[in-house]
Amino acid sequence: MNFFKTPLVLKKLYPSLIWDKHAETNQSEKKNIYLTFDDGPIPDLTPWVLTTLKSYNARATFFCVGDNVSQHPEIYQQMVNEGHQIGNHTYHHLDGWKTENFHYLRNILQCEELIDQLPKQKKLFRPPYGKIKLKQIQQLSPRYDIIMWDILSGDFDPDFNQEVCLERCQQHTQAGTIIIFHDNYKAQKNLTYVLPRYLEHFGEQGFTFATL
Repeated sequence: MNFFKTPLVLKKLYPSLIWDKHAETNQSEKKNIYLTFDDGPIPDLTPWVLTTLKSYNARATFFCVGDNVSQHPEIYQQMVNEGHQIGNHTYHHLDGWKTENFHYLRNILQCEELIDQLPKQKKLFRPPYGKIKLKQIQQLSPRYDIIMWDILSGDFDPDFNQEVCLERCQQHTQAGTIIIFHDNYKAQKNLTYVLPRYLEHFGEQGFTFATL
């Protein structure tokens, strides 16, 4: 799979976006991994993710689609109650490259109205598909920390071998890694295999799974 590990050149092209926390982790000498989940909440799979995280004493950041929050508020509230961080993933899972800027920003604010429970002064946003225009970055940056990723798990590809997916996630993870998983049904086969094994592997090595 291409770009499993985010290339350094891409990070340098967009330095205002948050790709990892390696430097921060090195300074504090903490062994943190930052689990992130996109696209939820949805029935069955998101509750399974929450149960799995709880069993490993792990915290994560969920980038929620507003329309899913609206349809499944009880699952969203479970995320909040269990101490996970919430981020904005637009209301309708919009592709920023294909969306007019005004409509894109308005869709983000529509999602924010549902999830605005963050104590931080700056809120968290992740663009669906990782696609966002420079002008959109400029407009959002004063209000949001725009979170990308260091590792793309590839769980959303149903043809991606489960064992290979796990192996690559483990191989590329280091202290300060931001890794992206998906709580959507396309990812279910890979996610249910990879997540508990990933948590067990790094938990045994003394890593902490922290929110952003």
